Amino acid sequence: MSATPIPSVQYAKSGSFTLAYQVVGEGPKDLVYLPAETPNVVGNWFVPEHRRFLERLASFSRLVITDRRGLGCSDRMPPGQAPTLEEHVDDLLEILQVAYAAPAVVFACAETAFIAMLAAAGHPDRISGLVLWGPTASWRRSEDLPWERSEDAIEASLGAIRRVTNLRTWAEQFARNNVPSWAGDPQRVALIEALSALGGSAEAWYQDQKVFTGVDLRDLLPSIRVPTLVLARTASRLQRIESARFLAERLPSAELVELDGADSLPFVGDSDAVLQEIERFVVGARPAVDPRRALATVLFTDIVDSTKRAAAMGDAAWGELLHRHNTIVREELRRFGGREIDTTGDGFFATFDGPARAVNGARSIAKRVEEVGLAIRAGVHTGEIELAGNERHGIAVHVGARVAALAGPSEILVTRTVKDLTAGSDLAFADAGEHDLKGVPDRWHLYRLVE
Repeated sequence: MSATPIPSVQYAKSGSFTLAYQVVGEGPKDLVYLPAETPNVVGNWFVPEHRRFLERLASFSRLVITDRRGLGCSDRMPPGQAPTLEEHVDDLLEILQVAYAAPAVVFACAETAFIAMLAAAGHPDRISGLVLWGPTASWRRSEDLPWERSEDAIEASLGAIRRVTNLRTWAEQFARNNVPSWAGDPQRVALIEALSALGGSAEAWYQDQKVFTGVDLRDLLPSIRVPTLVLARTASRLQRIESARFLAERLPSAELVELDGADSLPFVGDSDAVLQEIERFVVGARPAVDPRRALATVLFTDIVDSTKRAAAMGDAAWGELLHRHNTIVREELRRFGGREIDTTGDGFFATFDGPARAVNGARSIAKRVEEVGLAIRAGVHTGEIELAGNERHGIAVHVGARVAALAGPSEILVTRTVKDLTAGSDLAFADAGEHDLKGVPDRWHLYRLVE
């Protein structure tokens, strides 16, 4: 083992949670590494192969390594809970800020690729590129992804994680299926067992993975415009090469490199080939991303029957009630991190960094205006928007407005994209069917927020 000391662990606050991270290397480019499986910023260095991998990354970059919320040296979650994808993105952005690593290339593996892609779509000014190892747009089988896992297979996999009582037996099985270069090596299997224990308990791992099984980024891939290197091994059983190809074909600025081998961990097997590609990508010059386009969640609200209410109440009384409505909406936008873009007198258009915040903001607005005798309808959509000063344009804006127009009194409608991105949150939705949106191509599957 190298004599290089283990880098010191530093901590950052993301809301009320503490995140662990390390900074090592003095390269000219910042590289943020989000390990997969059960990470631990200290335990990573006890595995000779992983240590060598990290040292090589740090030889050509200023490397930031972090444990995601709920695992490793970061704060654990309360029993039965796990962070949402949106909260994972918040945590990554916080690490970028406290480590002075923005803009940075983010190197994400397997499930952490979901985090990196969503963060890059919404914040291209802070993430200059992506290196995605064994990624996919969704872990769930669909017409687009027929090789991914079925609902039954996902439930069986989650159940197997939750029922783990003998970690050594689980580590042996994991090695056989996913890290064949280590299978049959008692010392390496023991390392897998130890790292799994350091990463988190079986229940913590179950809750963590359950969130990612609900993620579907297919609709958002065209919005991820930062330069992206997609890496995958052709014979991996866990990370299908077909998924990497699917992703690379749909990301606007992606390059796919297919590597030989079957190991699902990048530092196992022919890691030199992996490192060479990452160094080439990180060190090489890449075109800048257009800062005027980014992923955002749009919220439109509208007072139900406002014209009738105004006529019945008279100008003065209606003006006072409208002022109370506007005050409530603006208070809730501030509370949930929304940005007011426009108001039409009886409605608002706002944007949010995350879909869960937008839906929760809409729900809170609806409840509060009911207390003053009003009802609103609301629509929420996540998509790419165009930034022009304080104005926001693009197809996503039109979709959000059309969805709101379809909502009934005190109803909040969202697109499938919003539902998929809020997987793992406390939000529940009922199917509202497919609809034509005036002036917008295709039919859109909508969902109704339910309590």
